[in-house]
Amino acid sequence: MHKVWLIFAQFVAALVVVAAALFALDRFIPGLLPADDGAITIREVAGAAGVAPAPSTFADAAAKSRPAVVNIFTSKQVRAPRTPFMDDPAFRRFFGDNLPMHNRPQRVSNLGSGVIVSQDGFILTNHHVIEAADEIQVALPDGKTLEAVVVGTDPDTDLAVLKVKHDHLPAISFAKAETLRVGDVVLAIGNPFGVGQAVTMGIVSALGRSHLGINTFENYIQTDAAINPGNSGGALVDASGNLIGINTAIYSRSGGNLGIGFAIPVSIVRQVMEQIIAHGAVVRGWVGIEVQEITPEIAESFSLKSTAGALIAGVLRGGPADRAGIRPGDVLVGVGDKPVMDSTSLLNLIAVLAPGKAVQLRLIRDQVEMRLMVTVEKRPAPQKTARE
Repeated sequence: MHKVWLIFAQFVAALVVVAAALFALDRFIPGLLPADDGAITIREVAGAAGVAPAPSTFADAAAKSRPAVVNIFTSKQVRAPRTPFMDDPAFRRFFGDNLPMHNRPQRVSNLGSGVIVSQDGFILTNHHVIEAADEIQVALPDGKTLEAVVVGTDPDTDLAVLKVKHDHLPAISFAKAETLRVGDVVLAIGNPFGVGQAVTMGIVSALGRSHLGINTFENYIQTDAAINPGNSGGALVDASGNLIGINTAIYSRSGGNLGIGFAIPVSIVRQVMEQIIAHGAVVRGWVGIEVQEITPEIAESFSLKSTAGALIAGVLRGGPADRAGIRPGDVLVGVGDKPVMDSTSLLNLIAVLAPGKAVQLRLIRDQVEMRLMVTVEKRPAPQKTARE
């Protein structure tokens, strides 16, 4: 027994000596012993091997896309508002024929940007840039000015297609929409404040922005590339100079850039453009309903399991939905075999349906799921507003 204790004591003494030696070495060589102070393990890149260097310039991308971006100048004739004073004989006798605002026609000018999409003269821009204009001039980057005519417009997406008589124009290349990611570098090209063509740089801040109240159909690219008045209708391009969107709006309290700009993605741009060129307008499906988002409070009051779907807030009397038996208070959860996530997705699902086609709508009424067949009609032209 005495021998066993002796061996154990020698073993413990040896451990103490080793520990003391390691501690002494760690004092002279910091980091030799692993620290146990509750610190987390950090993953750190060992070196730059395999990492592509960031480009120091985007001059090539700008040079590729700039020739396809044009300045658009519009003008229209309006009449000044008539005031009651103009009908006052004393007022007219005092001023005579020098009335400055005697309902005389006035010309109002506007400016914006556009993007050449074909060598034979088709140009994309915003609907609000050329709305109600009776004269449209397109200025090419080389200084040449051409008269343009409107092929068609789509106020629901704020897009318009123009045509100029000219051959061999420098058309822009379209990027693949599915390749765009948040964080990608983008360039905004246009004619801000009418000072001339300018290029600004930023990144893609977000994708699929909607519920902004800008247009009927919203699926915007958000960017912090500087977009200012006059940039509307200009190009948003990727780091290779390919078109990824049409600049259309900014979020601003002052009218200037605050780092939040919106562009219509090239997927929507191409679809609308092709329909306008082929048919002069965009044809969309419509069933005659007004919808609203399902909030957690609404879901609870309707005993719904989730907020997915869209609440029917109104049904147009005599419209397709009314004839099919849909009522206010119904919750639409599916169009055909596709689920409805919110009011925006419902609008888009119905819009792509061909007029005259019958589609099955899945809805919940009094906690019971129902299926009704609705015959889709053509979406009516939108009423004009101040923003269009």
